[in-house]
Amino acid sequence: MEWLILTIGPLILVFYAQHKVKSTYQRYAEEANMAGVPGGVLARRLLDLHGLRDVELEVSEGQLSDHYDPTTRTLRLSPDVYSNPSVSALGIVAHEVGHAVQHARAYAPMQLRSSLVPAVNFGSSLAPLMFIAGFIFNLAGLIWVGVAFFSAAVLFHLVTLPVELDASNRARAMLTANGLVTPQESDATNAVLNAAALTYLAALVSAMGQLLHFVWVAVGMGNRDD
Repeated sequence: MEWLILTIGPLILVFYAQHKVKSTYQRYAEEANMAGVPGGVLARRLLDLHGLRDVELEVSEGQLSDHYDPTTRTLRLSPDVYSNPSVSALGIVAHEVGHAVQHARAYAPMQLRSSLVPAVNFGSSLAPLMFIAGFIFNLAGLIWVGVAFFSAAVLFHLVTLPVELDASNRARAMLTANGLVTPQESDATNAVLNAAALTYLAALVSAMGQLLHFVWVAVGMGNRDD
């Protein structure tokens, strides 16, 4: 029962969140924004308004592949968002510009998240090996090592959530302040941003569930050894 609660439950939430963000995006991707502004034009305009003329703008491959890369100071938009004047593009573009503004202003949670990347990559690659070895050899100690490594990933997801929520808040503010959305479009962009936020919450819940499951297994093995 514990396994079902800690792993299957969060996975269901992850799948639901992914479905929600895709369906919400598709719904408003078919509606043109009143300003008639494609995502690429909007991105450049918002970046320039915030004094970020040195941030490069590129087209990335795939759907919903939009992101800001702080290592190269590049904002990458998916083809549909870049070229189409959709309502969905308003929220997505403003959110990613929000990340660029965070970076430019040295937003502390974003800096912390970036500093965690090396530890997360290292820990995420070793944690599964520790878990598997611990299960095979019935060694609780190895699973505890895996728990320690995987904790970095959980911390990363924990820090990511406020970073993403702040970027969405900045997105809402900049769209409203610059008169880029009507009241109806504001409701739609909020729906897009809220659906995206759900995916980050689901990722955090899933990671915490996995971590607690392995802690439960390690404790169980330790009790058997006693």
